[in-house]
Amino acid sequence: MRPMFFIFFLALVLGSMGYVLWHVWCILPFTKAVKWVVTIAMAACLLSMFFFLGGALDRMPLGLASACYDISTSSIIILLYLFLLFIVADVARLLHLLPAKLLHESWTGSAAILAIMLVLFIGGNIHYRNKVKVPLRLTTTKHLGKSYKMVMVSDLHIGYHNRCAELSRWVDLMNAEHPDIILIAGDIIDNSVRPLFEEHMAEEFKRLEAPVYACLGNHEYFSKQPLARKFYKDAGIRLLIDEQAVVDSVITIIGRDDRTNRQRSELDSLARQAANSTYTIVLNHQPYELEKVAQNHIDFQFSGHTHRGQIWPISWITDHVYECSHGLWQQGDTRVYVSSGLGIWGGKYRIGTQSEYVVVTLEEEQ
Repeated sequence: MRPMFFIFFLALVLGSMGYVLWHVWCILPFTKAVKWVVTIAMAACLLSMFFFLGGALDRMPLGLASACYDISTSSIIILLYLFLLFIVADVARLLHLLPAKLLHESWTGSAAILAIMLVLFIGGNIHYRNKVKVPLRLTTTKHLGKSYKMVMVSDLHIGYHNRCAELSRWVDLMNAEHPDIILIAGDIIDNSVRPLFEEHMAEEFKRLEAPVYACLGNHEYFSKQPLARKFYKDAGIRLLIDEQAVVDSVITIIGRDDRTNRQRSELDSLARQAANSTYTIVLNHQPYELEKVAQNHIDFQFSGHTHRGQIWPISWITDHVYECSHGLWQQGDTRVYVSSGLGIWGGKYRIGTQSEYVVVTLEEEQ
């Protein structure tokens, strides 16, 4: 499946790139020499993603690798929105709603496209950097003895684009909540552990003022799982791989291995190991088969992975693919929260979605 998906994705990118670059060539009111420079530069930025994400970044100086990562992955998002803009413009032209001259060597047309893109991407970057706090109150009939405050995050994707300074800001956000427990639902790492080790990011995690429990995500496998596990250990994070941890004898936290590992344990066998008297929380990176969570009488599951598409209209696709691509899902007494993620993969833009951290208050029913 993966080679077929890559071929399909490559064909989609190349086809879209050809359509967009042709329109850029037509609309720019410059000489042919300038048009060649612009279109070749755009094509190079777009195609560079396949080169950089193939492992080349790990052989570059860290600063240069970060810049290349941002440029190449941002180019794909820019391509998407230019494609959508030119599609709308072509349809409007065919319906005689837009003068054809605005799409041919036009200063006005070029300025309009540039203005729209700047508004979208500057706004999208500002929106990404604004981390939204999502309060969530959970109640249970099980004995707790006290209320528990938990900060839950997923999809940090720290690495070449989310560097140590950004992680430090996130640690401060979590510490400001004064939680009893911190839970991370996978994809702490982006595509490579190299920036994490070089910038000593494990020390930032050690600043967290509450016990941290986490499960693996698919990107931990992309970044070489044994190295990811070493980083978790260095960071003082309790990594749960198809195993459980008990907090104060009243809360059981089950961490599932990522479904990338097709040999991972089934949820029913893990659920049977938890004491019925404890409040059971499952960390499962990918939110598939949510009905099984309810069937096993899990009290709460926290997941991530979807990012809710990161940008519109990809969010429409994730909403269709997943039973719950973002927010709260409930069946009976079982609740699941799917986070759109604290960090992000690729370019730092949120358009129509949000970057978030969830602050849970768990209490006994009165």
